[in-house]
Amino acid sequence: MGRDPGARARPGPAPASGPGARTDSAGRTDSDTRPGPATAPGPAAPADPTGPPESVGVTDPTGLSGAAGLTGLAGLTDPTDTARVLLLRAARATPGTLDRLYHQGTAAERRAVLLALPYLPGTGPEAVPLIEDALRANDTRLIAAAVGPYAARHLAPHAWRHAVLKCLFTEVPVAAVAGLAGRARGDAELARMLTDYARERTAAGRPVPPDLHHVLALTAPGTETETGTEPEPAATEPSPTEPAATEEP
Repeated sequence: MGRDPGARARPGPAPASGPGARTDSAGRTDSDTRPGPATAPGPAAPADPTGPPESVGVTDPTGLSGAAGLTGLAGLTDPTDTARVLLLRAARATPGTLDRLYHQGTAAERRAVLLALPYLPGTGPEAVPLIEDALRANDTRLIAAAVGPYAARHLAPHAWRHAVLKCLFTEVPVAAVAGLAGRARGDAELARMLTDYARERTAAGRPVPPDLHHVLALTAPGTETETGTEPEPAATEPSPTEPAATEEP
């Protein structure tokens, strides 16, 4: 154990024979032939005095050891994503750093930046352009990361509605949209957009995504929400500039 596997075993030194050692006809000394004392099992090895990290007062530099942080990170199924989020949190990445990492990184690194946004203290709406850029892509994993808790808090109503439609276009499960029930409740404009999209799909002979009916049901004014927050009244928001969907005759 512990020896270089390539090293040859060398014979050990011959037993030392003291002045009173006796040798039998086979050349064995007393120490070779005399049975040694029975060895009692020694005490168990003492426990590590340092103990686990939490027992010695080691602080978590990421600030994610609390219940809220762990609950949020539980949604990250890729360990690499989790590690990158923790690194960005520990580094206290600034908006400028996030912008550079996003635009110069790989697809996986860009996704990690988007996933980290809700866990970076002090990150306000200045990171919204990163969300908007991701929603213009066709990478479904990037889109799913873009519609997380940060988008639920900072994305404007009109842009958020298009993000929901983008998920339907690209077949990203709407379960990835954070705060969907709270923001969709009573949103008449989102209901109109969903209805027009369903009509277009039906007129073209294409199936309507099952998630569309789920979101449409959430737009009903009486739908219960998990957050209990009221959405902004649709009447106070500016009307969309996109052309209306083709109506059936």
